[in-house]
Amino acid sequence: MAITGKCYFEPQIFVATYRGSDQILLSPYEASELHLADPYGFLNKLNLGKSSSPLIRCLGGYNSNQKNRMQSAILGGSSLEADALNILRSITPTLDNTRHKGQAGKIAVVGGCREYTGAPYFSAISALKIGADLSHVFCTKDAAPVIKSYSPELIVHPILEESYSIRDEDMRGISAKILAEVQKWMERFDCLVVGPGLGRDPFLLDCASNIMKHARQSNVPMVIDGDGLFLVTNCLDLVSGYRLAVMTPNVNEYKRLVQKVLNCEVNDDGNEQLLSLAKRLGGVTILRKGKSDLISDGEAAVFLSWARQCAAEADPNMTPTVMGCIAGSILMRKAASLAFENKRRSTLTTDIIECLGR
Repeated sequence: MAITGKCYFEPQIFVATYRGSDQILLSPYEASELHLADPYGFLNKLNLGKSSSPLIRCLGGYNSNQKNRMQSAILGGSSLEADALNILRSITPTLDNTRHKGQAGKIAVVGGCREYTGAPYFSAISALKIGADLSHVFCTKDAAPVIKSYSPELIVHPILEESYSIRDEDMRGISAKILAEVQKWMERFDCLVVGPGLGRDPFLLDCASNIMKHARQSNVPMVIDGDGLFLVTNCLDLVSGYRLAVMTPNVNEYKRLVQKVLNCEVNDDGNEQLLSLAKRLGGVTILRKGKSDLISDGEAAVFLSWARQCAAEADPNMTPTVMGCIAGSILMRKAASLAFENKRRSTLTTDIIECLGR
């Protein structure tokens, strides 16, 4: 089954079209009411089980001229419309006095080296900004003081090492110590983000590889971005067949991934190629970033954790990928649009982070 859709921030309509033997046709009101009353029933109606291969397309940003508009892309077959905003709300934990610290998510970022300290900070602080309770950063000793200085809200672990700082004969022992330190924390994390600011030092990549293997053994969801994608592209076994792995490539990262996995170039039929790529990787979620976010079996970071918890409570067999990917994409696009409305060409990443959740 192939699905494609468009998400707009007003009126927050998600439009899905698909090709298959089963036909579902609901009016916008019927679909919205079905989702609001029973989001999992809504997804079951779509037949989005673990064996499905969905493709979601999220477009555009906030535009006041779109308030009374709804667009749908019909690719052949019936259309199904749902409220994307309520997908976001359905997986977001409620705030009440019975909850305690940690129940809204504990996220860990593996990344940060001498050259790159901004990316791991942005990843970790964004998790807190949208509602996670705790955000950790595992980085090199050189990067730790810089990242700590950005915000006291982050828990920074200066345990990673780069090749220049250690002797060849000490590498095996140091690698074991690094993994042992991460293992002490691993079972506490709801999601691991691998790659922001990681760099391409061989020893550092080897350490990240070992951490990913342990996370997979512990059944911890992973979001792979930045230099983590460089690592995975050269070692596909790290994620192949792991349905809790999410890859978020940009244009160039996606091109390298297609060349490696499909042994071809990126073609004009991006939808089918993305579906083929996700299938070849054994159901790994891929969020292809661009003017349109193309998502196959998709979800992301904090939303992955929330959607997973929410799906488990409602139906252990229900995959959280569709809800997670829509939530992450629309929230980020709305924040970027709101920041741009105010800052225009001077918009920075920090401006977008300040708009998260508005």
